[in-house]
Formats: sequence, structure tokens, C-alpha cells
Amino acid sequence: MSELREEVRDRYAKAALTVLDSEGCGCGPVACCDEDESFGAAEYDAAMLSEVPEEAVLASLGCGNPIAVAELREGETVLDLGSGGGIDVILSARRVGATGKAYGLDMTDEMLDLARKNAAEAGVDNVEFLRGYIEEVPLPGGSVDVIISNCVINLSTEKPRVFDEMFRVLKPGGRLGISDVVAGDELTAEQRAERGNFVGCIAGAMSFAEYERELTRVGFTQVEVQPTHEVADRMYGAIVRAVKP
Repeated sequence: MSELREEVRDRYAKAALTVLDSEGCGCGPVACCDEDESFGAAEYDAAMLSEVPEEAVLASLGCGNPIAVAELREGETVLDLGSGGGIDVILSARRVGATGKAYGLDMTDEMLDLARKNAAEAGVDNVEFLRGYIEEVPLPGGSVDVIISNCVINLSTEKPRVFDEMFRVLKPGGRLGISDVVAGDELTAEQRAERGNFVGCIAGAMSFAEYERELTRVGFTQVEVQPTHEVADRMYGAIVRAVKP
């Protein structure tokens, strides 16, 4: 495991333990990415937040709302890359219904424990949480209808493998509905690092052009990478859509 991956894992583990230890004290969300209002549960409306336990909300560490992007349908199989405390898995499970399934993939045991606790409290049983890496998805090829993710792909140190894996596990006609941090094309890697560190979801962000190039390289079509809000100078929360032919 790379040093950076271990640093990310350690920070997420501490975030999960903070939520578990708080026992729903109402002390506010735990920020794992940059600690400001650009990250967390702010992108979910009150109706969505009412569907999940408080601890799932407290552990929401993303930069967007992939559920609003993915347009989930009854009976679909969904995979959440970097599922954290389980907020998006629980919301997905409700939308795909009893005939569908929602998988959550995370590398952090503490987050998986928290997610399973939250799913049980929410009363959803069409979910499964898997331990593993987004660069090595432990599911067979062509087994998933939709992949979602919330501010996680930027944290990978082996991003081409993530794109390879997304394409592999999707069924033909499957799609992506992702929220992530994306850099303006004019920013160099050094300039991105000046705006925030790697585990803060900033330094590891790809540019819009790089994101689109990777999606196209592995074979995705109908590629869209659109900014939604600025999280740092010329660094943006963005929604990512693409389809596997």
C-alpha cells in the first residue's frame, strides 16, 4: 500500500471513529476532505437527509450528491466507489427497490462498520458492503448497472486503474453518475497542490481535460464533466456522466 493511500485510509478511519464515538451527539459533520462548507452533506436536500440515520449524515464527506446525478431506477444494481458511512448506498437502495441492489466499496474497516450499522438502522436489506480498493473492484465484469461515487476518485494514486475497473464492472449500457473535485485545465499539478493537500481532495484532482481523456480512453461515450461549484481557486465540485456502449 502506498504511503498516500495509507494516509487517506488513516484519515477516513479517524473520521468514522469520531462519528461512532459521538453516538449522534449532533455535533456536526466530520470533514474528511477540506474542512469547509464545500464538503459534507450540504448538497442533499432535507427530504433525502430524512431517509438516512444521523450518523450517516455526520459521516458524509463528499463534494456533491451523486444520487441526484445517477437517475436510479427500480431493479438496478448500483456500486458506490468509496462508500464511507453509507449515505449514498442507503439512498440508492431505497431508489432501486427490493428487486435492485446497492453495493458499497470501501478500504476502511471503520467506515465499513459504520456503514453497516447505518444500513441496519435504516432498515435496508438490499445492500452489501465490500472491503477493497477502487483500483481492484471485487465484483465480476458486467455485473453493475450504475456506478456512483462522491469525491473519492481524486484520492486514488492509480487513477487509470480506477477508470479501467469502472468500465469492466459495468454492463453494456451501464452508466456513471459521479461527484468529484476537478481542476481547471489551466492549473498545473504544482498549482493544484498549492491549493490543498492530497488527502484534502485537492492536490490529487484531475483537470477537466484529463478526466474526459481517461473516460474516453477506456471506452466510455456520452462523456460529460460539468462544474457545479468552486471549492478552491479554480478547483470545482463537478458532476461526471458517461455510458458504457
